[in-house]
Amino acid sequence: MRKNWIWALSLLLIGGMASCKSSQSAYKAAYEKAQEKKIEEPAPATTPVAEQQVVTTPSTTTTSSTPVRERSERINAVDGNDALLKEYNVIVGSFRQRLNAQSLCERLRNDGYPAVLAQNAEGWYRVVACSFDNRPAAVQAREALQARYPQFTDAWFLINK
Repeated sequence: MRKNWIWALSLLLIGGMASCKSSQSAYKAAYEKAQEKKIEEPAPATTPVAEQQVVTTPSTTTTSSTPVRERSERINAVDGNDALLKEYNVIVGSFRQRLNAQSLCERLRNDGYPAVLAQNAEGWYRVVACSFDNRPAAVQAREALQARYPQFTDAWFLINK
């Protein structure tokens, strides 16, 4: 009699555990939801990218002795307003996730900066704190930005092609 109870409890335990597993329909629903979200996001621009250069040059007008990183690539404003992007752009953040880039961009806008969210051909989101037609103005703005925000000590220049 005792053996029968043990067998019955074992079968109930195994049956209970088997019913707790996720069903295939739950996985399918989650997958379809993710695919819908992926379709809603616009695909990054597929313009060909010229050879990208990363140049580290000491700034001639900076007060700090740290070299400034530069990179040449083509970027486009996410909102489509490419007129806001000039040749010299002060970049304070590069992100793969759009939400992270938007958060930093909004924070800068709330502090009075003309921040622009841009994207390159590789899908990276660049947070442009400010944009200028000439290098000396960009250097000056970068220094002012670093004085106000110590966490942006690694701000760099993106030369928009």
